[in-house]
Amino acid sequence: MTEEEAKALGRRAVACKGFRPMRGMKDFDGRTWTPDLLWRWTDGVDLPDLRDPATLGCLLALYEETREMLTCPDPVYTMAAAWGLLHPRTVEALVAALEAAPCST
Repeated sequence: MTEEEAKALGRRAVACKGFRPMRGMKDFDGRTWTPDLLWRWTDGVDLPDLRDPATLGCLLALYEETREMLTCPDPVYTMAAAWGLLHPRTVEALVAALEAAPCST
């Protein structure tokens, strides 16, 4: 995934109702999220780098919070099993699932 593609997915993720910065997420400058950086994330100044495994794990945790009922097969986990968690198709499926989530966490 190119940096431009990763930033586009990061913008989509930040725009989701269920998104919130989580400790351990990294931005494109390699900084790890801390409470004092919260304003930067919520204002869209910095974006989560979804190529980073820890950041992607945090996004996966946010996805888990949005699931109202467990489905089998789950589309995100199916993509992860087929392509791997860090594959661009899986990351895009995860962001799309967050965009479609009805939650308001």
